[in-house]
Amino acid sequence: MKKFLKLVVARYLSKTPLGLVVLGIGWFLGRRHKRRRAERENAPMPRRATPSRRPVRSGRR
Repeated sequence: MKKFLKLVVARYLSKTPLGLVVLGIGWFLGRRHKRRRAERENAPMPRRATPSRRPVRSGRR
């Protein structure tokens, strides 16, 4: 159903020059969004920063 609605809206907007501009901007933003999502999914997980190792002192000061 979503694809059908997209088709109807695209056909309606493609009839006017302003509509074509809107479609072009939507296409560009959607393409950029998909590319960033794919990069995020394929990127390796960042390693956790390990705390600096300090010698453990016994007793109180």
